[in-house]
Amino acid sequence: MKNQAHRFLAAVFLTLIFGVGVVQAALDLRGGGRPRAFDLFMQPPTEQALRAYEKGLEDGSWFEQQARPLMTAALFFALGDAGDNAVLGRGGWFFYRPGVQYLTRPLPRFDRTGDPVDAITAFRDRLAERGIRLLVVPAPNKETVYPERLTRRAEGLSGAVNVNTREILARLARAGVETVDLAALYADARRTQGDDPPWYLPQDTHWSPRGVALAAQGVADRLTALGWTAPGGVEYAVEPAPTPRAGDVPRMMRAPLVEAACPAEPVPCERVMRRDTGEPYADDPASEVLVLGDSFLRIYQRDDPGAAGFTAHLARALGRPLASVINDGGASTLVRQELSRKPELLRNTKVVVWEFTERDIRYGMEGWQDVPLPPAG
Repeated sequence: MKNQAHRFLAAVFLTLIFGVGVVQAALDLRGGGRPRAFDLFMQPPTEQALRAYEKGLEDGSWFEQQARPLMTAALFFALGDAGDNAVLGRGGWFFYRPGVQYLTRPLPRFDRTGDPVDAITAFRDRLAERGIRLLVVPAPNKETVYPERLTRRAEGLSGAVNVNTREILARLARAGVETVDLAALYADARRTQGDDPPWYLPQDTHWSPRGVALAAQGVADRLTALGWTAPGGVEYAVEPAPTPRAGDVPRMMRAPLVEAACPAEPVPCERVMRRDTGEPYADDPASEVLVLGDSFLRIYQRDDPGAAGFTAHLARALGRPLASVINDGGASTLVRQELSRKPELLRNTKVVVWEFTERDIRYGMEGWQDVPLPPAG
């Protein structure tokens, strides 16, 4: 009887091991393609190729697509495990795992082509050759602003927790690059103005409408203090524009049951309107101020409700419309590559405001490449 049980378990094990591959190969053939296993033999056996092959197997696996959402939901509801991309904090707050990793791990040793400070100073110098000034604005991760929402051990901490960003800011200061320390601005606002409503969205990676307005005013104050911009002649007002928004972190878990437990909530946005026309804020490509950034600029601006994001509120604070280039998730290199294809945006520019989320210092898409400016027009 014991031998029969052993043989049965061995048969089940072998069926699971080989059956998944056989069924997946049949599904690949049925879809008109070749079995994904063959891809392994059609590329060099490098570490990068093997990792890409493994990722392709995961993304294309029928079993993965069917089982992962259920397993993710089970682990989340039973153990509070939010998966590879998310971390469940305290009080129902969600955090993006790469942001947590950025906060808790030291910066790597950058090579000569991947150092963010080198890329930023090279960009500053190229702009300066055309008489254009640069203001660098790292957007804090939510973990930096609300570490105690991530873990109880952060309660009562004094001083900045984003040591990696402060190291980069210090290096930029020594290189003569002007910056805005938004993390310090939020820390002061939390002490003096409280957290109701919070400065960041509890279930999202981004700042709240209140946080947007604070960041925009902080950047405007810095530009004015530097004497880089004069007050503009356009008056703007704001109007309430409450907008339902589901957090992006639960969506990253790709588990419908988890998303259903985290429904969209009303977000109290404020849309920026021109007083003279009553129209919502709109960019001016011929503006003297150009803003570069990532999804922190996209939220509320290109997303609903529109004209309620950082660019619009900065324009209101400066009294002038702005030009902008927004590349979702790519403000370290991709946004400068996009600018290099748009020479018309630099014809009248006198100031560039460059925002990027601080985790991109380590995890920026395409790294920190040296990108030339477009030809002068």
